[in-house]
Order: sequence, then C-alpha cells, then structure tokens
Amino acid sequence: MPYKETDITKLYYSIGEVAEMFDVNTSLIRFWEKEFDIIKPKKNKKGNRLFTPEDLDNFKVIYNLVKEQGLTLEGAKKYLKENRKAVKHEFKAEKSQISEIESKLKSIKNRLLELQSAL
Repeated sequence: MPYKETDITKLYYSIGEVAEMFDVNTSLIRFWEKEFDIIKPKKNKKGNRLFTPEDLDNFKVIYNLVKEQGLTLEGAKKYLKENRKAVKHEFKAEKSQISEIESKLKSIKNRLLELQSAL
C-alpha cells in the first residue's frame, strides 16, 4: 500500500519547533521576537511562547533578510517598515504558487499510482 501524505496544519508551534524549522537556536528566536514587532507569539499560563502560522511567515521573511541576504538587524527593520505591504503581497503570491505546484504534483503522483496499479 503506497504512503499517503497528509496535510497537517497546526494552530500553534512551540519555540523549539520554530527553532528546528529554521535550524537556529531558541535564543535567536527569542531575540528576533524582541527586535521585530511583527512577531507576536501568544503565551500560555506557564509563559511558553506559542507561535502562529502567521508568525512563521514573518520569521521566514526575517530569516531571508538577515541570514540569506545578509542585511543587518537595523537594515531588516528598515526594509520591513518601508516595504511591509509589498513583502506581505509578495509572500502571499509565493505561497499560492507553492500551493498550485503541490496540487499539480499530487495529481501527477495519483496518476502514476493509477498507472502502476494497472500494470
């Protein structure tokens, strides 16, 4: 029986999960949270940070600016402040393209499984 991939979307992610996604230390996640006002995690009764998918999207933008493009923190803050609407629009467009590609790949996968079964 072939493996069936399931789409699991969580409402909240722990700081450890977020750090693992970006391959950074949790201290960097806490630091970026303090430095960038677009990161606003919820906190539970114990004080644990709970990050939303929107927070993850913001981390992706920050990670790209700081780690991949090499901007300083001040440069990244300035860029985000000046281009907030453009960044959100660009990121939404990118996410929709990824969803479209995923959909096409799943369709191809299903067709290949059908052909395999027919053989």
